[in-house]
Amino acid sequence: MKYNIQLALKENCDGLLTFGGAYSNHLLATAAAGKELGIPVIGKVRGEELTIDSNPMLQHCNEFGMKLEFLTRSEFSEQKHQSGVVQLNGKSYWVIPEGGANAQGIQGCTEIVTELDQDYDYYVVAQGTCTTSLGLLLSIPEHAKLIVVPVLKGFDVLKEMRALLNDDALFNLHQSKLIIWDSYHHGGYAKTSPELMTFIDEFHVRNHFHIEPVYTGKVFYALNDVLSKEKESFAGKKVLVLHTGGVYLR
Repeated sequence: MKYNIQLALKENCDGLLTFGGAYSNHLLATAAAGKELGIPVIGKVRGEELTIDSNPMLQHCNEFGMKLEFLTRSEFSEQKHQSGVVQLNGKSYWVIPEGGANAQGIQGCTEIVTELDQDYDYYVVAQGTCTTSLGLLLSIPEHAKLIVVPVLKGFDVLKEMRALLNDDALFNLHQSKLIIWDSYHHGGYAKTSPELMTFIDEFHVRNHFHIEPVYTGKVFYALNDVLSKEKESFAGKKVLVLHTGGVYLR
């Protein structure tokens, strides 16, 4: 959000406009930023059957003052990659693509590692639009590996990351740091399985923070499963799991 908001202010925009699914952490982050800065925000949501009260995520967006507009899936697909300034009803809005997936979003995510007080051998993150994972891939130390866990079924990680970065030479420079665990989507985006839900319940008994079944639950499930099978591969290594937010949805 950092550099998107900076450009919105530089362009003297009247508000922000962005896109997301029903369980989008990005929608909630944009709504919260708009409330904090006093900037009007429009959120265009995938699914014309949804309402403000469809789930806690959309309720929170509404409570933060985000104006929600619900699109058909075809409309959403046609619009979700928009970026830059648009004019709506005589006002200018800075448009942020779904998931913050533009150059400014990637740039902001490269700064995540600067908040850490040490380096790690493995960085593990859920993957949706690839914005966060690209920012991490470009900024983690050369010796480190980035493990991505796509939450969408049939997601072509390399193709999507290359397309978003739009710089093959730069991607090739960092690709050796990338590890893909693509068998932990549990059926697809926002899909679950009895095994995943049981794991999340047990996780909450043992830990003092929440995970949810859309993003972070799948990441911790994947890490737990791989460690149970390949524990020796991680012996003596420092592993950081990035908790990308979200609410506990049951």
